[in-house]
Amino acid sequence: MNTWSWGYVGDILPDLLKGLGVTVEATLLGSLVSFALGLVWALALRSRSRWVTWPVGAVVEFVRNTPLLVQLFFLFFVLPSWGLTFSPLVTGVIGLGLHYSTYTAEVYRAGIDGVPAGQWEAAVALNLPRRRTWTAVILPQALRRVVPALGNYVIAMFKDTPMLAAITVGDMLFQANTIGATTFDYMEPITVVGVLFLVISYPTSLLLRALEHRLVR
Repeated sequence: MNTWSWGYVGDILPDLLKGLGVTVEATLLGSLVSFALGLVWALALRSRSRWVTWPVGAVVEFVRNTPLLVQLFFLFFVLPSWGLTFSPLVTGVIGLGLHYSTYTAEVYRAGIDGVPAGQWEAAVALNLPRRRTWTAVILPQALRRVVPALGNYVIAMFKDTPMLAAITVGDMLFQANTIGATTFDYMEPITVVGVLFLVISYPTSLLLRALEHRLVR
């Protein structure tokens, strides 16, 4: 039976922190992709043309209702056969961003629907162009409402990054598995990875909760 070794933890910690850097990078870049693409989906689904809403809605529902791991495998193993090859990290960022964009799209939709009808009526009364109505009146108010929800999806994405190890992204779990396979001792590396996720995720969730209470006042 293996016993806990702090010396072993000290030896492997630099590699795990290196993996943490990759995990954070993938989370931040994936979040930017999901925020931007989610807003595109949300606005497209409000289009007056069915030629826009139907295909966009089909894509959103397909991505939302299929596993992230399957999507990562498709991007990493299938797309190269069509001539589209990306590095593991870029593939992971695209996969995370695309997957979570279908959820942020719903967040944006709720934020837009939450803007009081009087704001729309005021924009019409002022004869503002449609684009100006969106950029100057509706979106600023909607985005303020959805910041906490978007932050929650960032945390969820952070906790889903271990899936990237399946496509050889050098995140924390990949580093832990590599260390365990080399030393035949998985207890310390896997435990430290879990602790690092907790240390980052829990305080961040508390900050988001405080931000939500402040914004809804």
